[in-house]
Order: sequence, then C-alpha cells, then structure tokens
Amino acid sequence: MSEGVIVDLHIHSRFSRACSQGLTIPNIARTAALKGIHLMGTGDFTHPGWRRLLHEELEQSSSGFYRARGVATIAPVEFVPSVEISCIYSKGGKVRRQHVLVIVPTLKVADALAKRLEKIGNLMADGRPILGLDAKELLKIVLDTTPDALVIPAHAWTPWFSLFGSKSGFDSIEECFEELTPHIPAIETGLSSDPPMNWRLSALDGIRLLSNSDAHSLDNLGREANVFKRGSGLTYQRLLAIVRGVESDGFLSTIEFYPEEGKYYTDGHAACKLRLTPEETKRYGGRCPKCGRLITVGVLSRVNDLADRKPATTFSGRVPFNYIVPLREIIAEVLGVGKKTKRVAVVYDALVPKLGTEFDLLLSVPISTIYEAGFLEVAKAIERVRLKKIKIVAGYDGVFGIVSVSEGNAVKKKKQKKLFA
Repeated sequence: MSEGVIVDLHIHSRFSRACSQGLTIPNIARTAALKGIHLMGTGDFTHPGWRRLLHEELEQSSSGFYRARGVATIAPVEFVPSVEISCIYSKGGKVRRQHVLVIVPTLKVADALAKRLEKIGNLMADGRPILGLDAKELLKIVLDTTPDALVIPAHAWTPWFSLFGSKSGFDSIEECFEELTPHIPAIETGLSSDPPMNWRLSALDGIRLLSNSDAHSLDNLGREANVFKRGSGLTYQRLLAIVRGVESDGFLSTIEFYPEEGKYYTDGHAACKLRLTPEETKRYGGRCPKCGRLITVGVLSRVNDLADRKPATTFSGRVPFNYIVPLREIIAEVLGVGKKTKRVAVVYDALVPKLGTEFDLLLSVPISTIYEAGFLEVAKAIERVRLKKIKIVAGYDGVFGIVSVSEGNAVKKKKQKKLFA
C-alpha cells in the first residue's frame, strides 16, 4: 500500500469505560506501526487526564499532525485530535442517543472545545463524555470553535447509540441536523455495516463512508480503516479535503470488518440466545418468541427499512473496499487456541514485521511468500479470507459474530465475547 496512507480516526484511551488499560500513547504508536497504520485519532481528547498526557507525550510534526515523543516505531505513526461524544436528548417526541466523532486540527483547538463542553457536562467521568446536548447543538459549538473541524456520526447504524439506530436514531441526516446538514460530509459505517449496505440509500450518495476501528483495546486498532492517497504527504488540510470530497480522487479505499461479524448485524435477543433474520422479526411482531420481550432490531433490518435500492453485486464509481479478518484471529483459529495466547503471539511476532505489516500480510504479501516462510496453514487461511471463502455465524444484540477461516469452513463452537469491543 505504498501509494496509500492508512487512517483510523476513531479509537479510545484507557480513560474510557470498558477499555483496556494498555491504551497508552506509546503502546498505540507501536501497535499502529506493526499493523501498518499511518494516522491515528487520539480518541478521548475531552478527558482532562488524557488531554494532559496528549500534551506531554505528543509533539507536532512538520505535517501538522502529532507524533509520540521519544517512542521508537518500525514506521512513522502520526496522531490527530479526536473524540467520540455521546449526546442524549429528546427530539421529535423521542429520546435520542447519538454518538458523534469530532476531529480537530490541533491540541490547542481541542483545549478550547473541551473548555466549552465542560460547562455542559462532566468530562472527567468518561473518555467518551455523555452530554445532555442535541447533536445539532454540538455541531454548532464545534463549528463555532473552529470551522476546520470534522463532525461525523459514529457507527451510524448501531441500534442504541447512532444516527440511524433502530432504538433511538433518525430516518435521515436532515432529521437530525436540519439546516446544518451540509456540515456533515461523512458518516462512519460501523462494524455491522459495509459500503454496499450503505449504497442502497440514495440519500447517502453525496456522503463519504468512513471506516474506523472504534477500538477499545490495542489488538482492535485498525480492524476497520481508510486508505487515503499519499500524494506529497497527508496534512490536516488534505484530510479535510478528502473527507469533504473536495479532493475527489484522494479516497482510495476502505478496509472492512465482515459486517456479519459485527455484534449488531442481524436481529435477536441475547438473553434468550435467539438470532433472527429480518423476515423472522416481522413474523414475530418484533418480539422474542421465547420470552415476549422486544427484539433488538439490527443493522441489516434497519438498512432494509430505509433503503430505496435493492442489494447489488456490482458497483461502479464507488470507493473500493477490502474485507479482512484480523491476523491474530486467523492464527488463533489455525492453532485452535485463543487469540490472546502466547502461541498466537509467537506466530504473529514471527510474521510481523519480518514479512511486512499486518495489513501487508492480510492484503498484499504474496501467499507464496508466507508459505515459504514456513506458515503453511496460516497462508492458506489468509488466502481464503482474500477469496472470501469463509463462513460466519452472524452477530446480534451485542454479541459478535463467529468467523471461520478453516478449510471446510466448519464454524467452531466458542464463547462470543463483548469485552474490549
């Protein structure tokens, strides 16, 4: 990917709830370099403790972005100030819960925005602050602080906390942001949707579709990402131009989680261990046939409800995309062990960075090279992922899907986890 810069704009720090304590600036920089990520969002810049560390541990580079001070990495990794804000408010007779990604050019601007937001809510309680603030009003405050900010609806289809979510969202961007809608240049598709699902809505034709990891742990950095044109170098102004669509050829591709693996892809009721298709949900009147409680309507159903186009198998004039399965997951399945085990770490360390970054291995290193390095089964599994010859038991109601990359694609029974999402 020498022509592209890999960008992950949405992560969290150790100051966010349910996030790994390993999410420190040095650790993020080192892990991002191994994965092949060039530009990271800082995450959580409204939190006073994290923002203090950002000032202490980052230094501005010639690009205008930031680098980890005194941290050696296998390749340069830069940071841009970012934060996810949870807006909970009433509008149109309903309680709305919107998660919004905010990106600003400098830490000085981040300080100024945090100073304004601390008058509205408690920024110390969580790296992802919860504010009783209309998302439109948040947009006003951000733009008043700097017109060079990006305000992007986060994981736009997640049922509980998103723009289009079945539980508390809207049916359109305009319904949420009204006359300020032109200041929303992009949405984040989230783990449970992919570009083809979003392309079914003609209302999104002029909207850039970003893919970010929303990582709550180091291992999940870059599980989704964007590839932007390197050009003469990525700066904040070029980032703005690409996301706003001004530099129309600057957005090369996205790197995608298989949406079925996302924990809200299809409908269901986790308490009853019941997974349903959209058709079954309608048949049962939206209620769990086991206990009678309301089913959590997932992303696929919600897309079906709002789409004005049928699913398509060929696309033209769209930003390309590639599906991946994270390398540690692939190795873990090949070895038949958990992805956090020492055996997986030994194989990972033997592959990365010896044969390239993690993204190199997943997307471009010749399969023969991985074979010749002595990792035959891993090579076969990576090849199956590239050829989309995998099987997935779909995720639902907060439970991640189960992916099988094994030959024969027999999905192994294993506990589905929510920790460090």
